[in-house]
Formats: sequence, C-alpha cells, structure tokens
Amino acid sequence: MQIPVYATREDIKNALDLKATARATRAIDRALASGSRAVDGLCRRRFYPEVATRSWDWPNAQRARPWRLWLDENELISVTEVMTGGDVVPAESVFLEPNAYGPPYNQVQLDTASATAGWIGGDTHQRTITITGLYGFRDDETLLGESTISVDSTATTVTVDAPTSADTGVGSVLRIGDERLLVIGRTQVDTGQTLAADVDGQAKTTLIPVQDSTEFAVDETVLLDGEQLLIVDIAGTSLVVRRAWDGSTLAPHTTGATLYAPRALAVTRGALGTTAAAHPSGSAVHRWDPPALVHQLALAEAINVLLQEQAGWFRTASGGSTSREATLEALKSLREQTYNALGRKARLRGV
Repeated sequence: MQIPVYATREDIKNALDLKATARATRAIDRALASGSRAVDGLCRRRFYPEVATRSWDWPNAQRARPWRLWLDENELISVTEVMTGGDVVPAESVFLEPNAYGPPYNQVQLDTASATAGWIGGDTHQRTITITGLYGFRDDETLLGESTISVDSTATTVTVDAPTSADTGVGSVLRIGDERLLVIGRTQVDTGQTLAADVDGQAKTTLIPVQDSTEFAVDETVLLDGEQLLIVDIAGTSLVVRRAWDGSTLAPHTTGATLYAPRALAVTRGALGTTAAAHPSGSAVHRWDPPALVHQLALAEAINVLLQEQAGWFRTASGGSTSREATLEALKSLREQTYNALGRKARLRGV
C-alpha cells in the first residue's frame, strides 16, 4: 500500500519558492514521506482513513472485561461489521467508545443488555474477534468539484474541473463515490479557452483576457505558451495572475493562444482499502483533509529535511561575528503543540 502524506508537493514548492525540476521533485517527495511518518511516530497514531479488516484475540484470555475490546493504535472512525467466535454481532449491540467525543474510537463494547453481551471464542482464543471498518483518526472531507471525463475501473488518470484542480496537489487523498485515490502526478490539458487579446512580456501586466473566465478558478495555475501563470483573482472576463510562476519565463503572448491547466490527475486507484470502480463524468470529487496541526507539522518537517539536506545536515544560524547550529525552536514548539493536542497518550488498565 502506498501510504498517504499530510501535505502536498505544491505546498512545499510554494513555501520555499522552488523551481520545478525532476531532482527537486524527488527530494520533495522523499521529504514529504519522511515528514508525514515523523508526525505519525510523534503522535503514536495514523491519521489517514483506511478501510480494513483486523483481528484480535479473545479478551478473556487476558482476564479483561468480557464486553470490552481495547483497540490501542487500531483506532476506528466507523464500523461495517463485527464478528466474534465466527458469529456476526448485530449492529445495534455494538458501542463505539468514547461516544461523547469520538471519533477516533479506541474501544469497542458490546451492549450488556443484548443477546451478545460478551465476546466469545471459537476453536481457539486467537484472532477470534474481527472488525471491518474505517480505521484512522477522522474522515474530514472537502467537496472540491467534479470529474469532467468518465473513467473505468482500470484508468490511471482522472480529469477534473478548475475548482478541483486549484485545491488538489500531488499527495492529496481524493474520494469519488466509495473509492479513494492518491494523486501521484499532474499533467496539462486543454482548457478549451484561448487568449482574447495580446499580452506583453512584462511582469506588471497581470490581467489576462479570456473568452470565459468562469472556466477557471482562483489558485489554479495555467500554462500559456511556455509561461506558467497563477490565478490570484478573477475580474470580469480577465484572469488576475502572477506572471512567470513556478520558475517559468516571462514572455509575450498573442490573441488565440491556448490556455492549458494541470487538470489531468495521475492517481493510484482503489487506495486505502477501497476498490477501483467506474465513475461517470460529473462525479463529485472530495478531498480528505488531515487535522490542521498535522498538515502544518508535516510541512514543517519536510521543509526542515530539505534544508538540512542542502546544508549537509549542519544548518547554522548567524549571530554577529559568530555562527552556531540552528536550534529550530519554532519546529520544536510546533511538535510539542501537535503532540499535546493530537498525540495518543498512554492509558492505564488491568490485564
């Protein structure tokens, strides 16, 4: 399984104003993976949602309470099916706890007033309990937009509309229907729009006239000839842009030039325990969002890795005529804040 990251390649590039190169891309992807797994390790939990079936031994072999199962790091967001001793437990007999503020839920209890009042064993106590459900921290999502071309279950590219393109990056976790997809790349596609008037090659010229500005979205990047443009606003029939974006070069452009946008998303299908399926054009596209502190810390950890690599792992901070190794106090503070808010703390129990 390809493990999700908690920030995107575009987040890193924007934060450090990195020029797009194959070498930089590989370094960013390594740093993002490292930073995201560092957050998991610090907080002792996995934040991304994953559909899975997991097994436990019969708790009474440990003299635990016969109606309660501790999940520990296998935290649940929701449950599809619970089985004990080979029998399916009725959904109404399953309590996810703590119910007052979960998910995530760290224990499953059986209703002691029901017919299934306690966990039971099969031929052996080993792996006699199985729980199928959505594991992880929370399933917080944002509806971005929709797909613009139908895809079958084997396609590895999904083409999306402007709002989705603007809010998606390499590393995003998307959901279409019941299927989750990991974005692993982006390529340019024809937007169907052309330049409505000549544009000179000066940075101060930030109004780009187009035929239909509603076909674009703020924060989307577009490619005009060889120049990348970042849309910062839309005014009437013109795009307000930042010129020469992402390391591209300023250039003049003539009426009728085609505008492209990175709306073709290369994806890993059937990710995180889901199944690849066919989706019609116009399917809603949702993005899974990690907690804000998790996103910020993963980004900070990745940036630190990149800067440390560039400095040979000996970053220094200048202080007048002297220099010293950088202490990274801000990063340490962010780690502490994230752990205090979201870290999984030890629990005490009798066994």
